[in-house]
Amino acid sequence: MRWSQYFIPTLKESPADAEILSHKLLLRAGLVRKLTGGLYTFLPLGLRALKKIENIIREEMNRAGAVEVLMPALQPPEIWQQSGRYETAKDVLYKVKDRANKEWVLGPTHEEVITTLAAGEISSYRQMPRNFYQIQVKFRDEIRPRFGLMRAKEFIMKDAYSFDATDEGAMVSYRRMYEAYARIFNRCGLKHFPVEADTGVIGGSHSHEFMVPAETGENDVVYCAACGYAANVEKATSGLPATAARDAGQGPEKFPTPGVVTIEALVKAPYNVPANRQIKTLIFIADSQPLIVLMRGDDQLNETKLMARTGATAARPATAEEIYALLGAHPGSLGAVAGTLRQPVSILADERLKGANDMTTGANEDGFHLKGVSIERDIKVTSWLDLRTVTAGEPCPKCTKPLKIQRAIEVGHVFKLGTKYSQKLNAFFLDAEGKSKPCVMGCYGIGVTRTLQAVIEQCNDKDGIIWPLAVAPFQVCITPLVVAPDSAVMQLAEKIYRELSAAGVEVILDDRDERPGVKFKDADLVGFPLRLGIGEKSLAKGEVELKPRAAALVPVKAEEAVAKIRELLSASPA
Repeated sequence: MRWSQYFIPTLKESPADAEILSHKLLLRAGLVRKLTGGLYTFLPLGLRALKKIENIIREEMNRAGAVEVLMPALQPPEIWQQSGRYETAKDVLYKVKDRANKEWVLGPTHEEVITTLAAGEISSYRQMPRNFYQIQVKFRDEIRPRFGLMRAKEFIMKDAYSFDATDEGAMVSYRRMYEAYARIFNRCGLKHFPVEADTGVIGGSHSHEFMVPAETGENDVVYCAACGYAANVEKATSGLPATAARDAGQGPEKFPTPGVVTIEALVKAPYNVPANRQIKTLIFIADSQPLIVLMRGDDQLNETKLMARTGATAARPATAEEIYALLGAHPGSLGAVAGTLRQPVSILADERLKGANDMTTGANEDGFHLKGVSIERDIKVTSWLDLRTVTAGEPCPKCTKPLKIQRAIEVGHVFKLGTKYSQKLNAFFLDAEGKSKPCVMGCYGIGVTRTLQAVIEQCNDKDGIIWPLAVAPFQVCITPLVVAPDSAVMQLAEKIYRELSAAGVEVILDDRDERPGVKFKDADLVGFPLRLGIGEKSLAKGEVELKPRAAALVPVKAEEAVAKIRELLSASPA
C-alpha cells in the first residue's frame, strides 16, 4: 500500500473533546472519526487493526471448540419480556418501531436470541456441549458516552454462549473460555489479569472480568501482590475482623444531638463517638419495597453488592419524604433499634457489625441518638451480608497481606449463567434417563472495539502509538526522503517494497512529497512496528536506517535490509 493512495488523516493537535490519551491517539493517528457522541467511523488504519483483533479472536474461539454464527441485531421485545430483562435492562435498551407501529429492540447482547435458538434446536443431552459465538455490532443507550470507544452507544462485541447438560460440564466450558480469553489478550499484546466479578444484569453464579491495568480505566480492581487474589471492587472482600465487642451495658440510652446529622459531626466534641462505634442507617427502595441497610460508620456501602446480595432488579436511595413516612425522622437521626420503628421493615446489616455492642445510632427522632446499642440484643437483623467497599491496605482475605487497588479497563467478561435463561425461554432437553431438564448455560463477551483502544491506552509513548506486531495496521513503513521516481532513493524504496510485499509482509510505502520530519512524526504517531528510512546520505554509504518503533535506530546495509526486516518480524511475538 502507498501512503498517497491510502487515507491517513493525522492531526497535530488533539480535539478538545478527547479526554484520555488513547482517545486522543485514536483521533490524531487517523484511526477513527467521531460522528456524534458515542458513534465513530473506523477509517482504513483503524479498521485494519480492528480486523486483526477479530481474526485473533476467531482463531482462539475456533481452537476452543466454539462455532461461529451471526444473529439478528433487531430483536422482538417478547423474548426480552420472557426473560424479564425488558424491565431490568430498560435503561440501556434502544427500542424502535416499524411502519406497522410494531416495537423492536436493537440488541445490546444476545442471551435471549441464542437461548430461543437452542430451545428450537437442542432436544437431547447427546447434542451437547455446544458453544456458539459471533462478532457483531451492539447497541446500548449509554447515558453518558465518553472516552471514545470505551463507552459508546454502538460498538463491536464478540459474544459466545455455551450449552451443557450438567453443571460440571458447564464448568468445563467456562474454563475453556477462560483459557481462550487469556490467549486472546496475550496475542493482542495486552498486559491483563482476570478478577472475580459481580454478574450484574446478565445474572448467573460465577463470573470473571479480564482487566487491563490503566490509570484512566473506569473500574477499580482490588488485588493482592503476594498471593494473586484479585476481584472487582464490586465483588472484593477483605480479611478485616468484625467490630470489637465491648460491655453491652443495660440497654440503649437516648441523648440529645441537636443539629448533628453526619458521622463526622458525632465524632467531634462534645460527643467524641469514633466512626467505628457508630451505626450508619441507610434507607433504600428495592423492587418497590423499603429496606434498612446498616453499615459501620467508617465503612461505605457498595450498592452493586446490595443489588447482588438481595437479588433486587432495581434499587435506589429513598427520598427524604419516604424516609420520614417510614421512620418518623429525617436523615441524620435514623436508626433500626426495636421499638423505634413505625412499621415492620427488612433490616440488612453488613457483616462487620456482627457482635458489635456499645454502638451509637440514630433514635428515629430528630436531634437525638442512642448510645449503648447492642446489635444482637437491640436490633432485629433480617439478613447479615457483605455490603461494604474494600479499601487499599486492608488484609487480603486469602493471605492477610495488604490489598492494593488498581484502575483498569474491562476488556472481557465470562459468566456461568446456570439455567436462568434456559428455564425462562424453554431451552429444555432430555437426559439419558428421558427426563426433561433445562440446559446449563454460560456466556462470554469481549469488547472488540474497546480492546483496540485498550491496546493504545497501554502501548504508547510521548510520540504516539506503539503497536504490538500482531495487531499493527501495517508491520513496516518504508520512508524514502526523496520521492522523485528516477532517484536512487526512490528506486531502492520501490525495490524493497516489492520484495517485502512478495514475502507477505504488510508494508506501507510513504511516497508523499513531505519534509523528513513530517514523515517521521507521522510514522511514530501511527506507531508502525518498524520504519525503514532511506536517504541520500546514508545510501551514499551503502546503508539504510532501520528504526524499531520503541528502540534505537540501526544502520543496515542496503542489500541486507529485507532479510533484516524479516528476521526482526519473525523474532517478534505475534
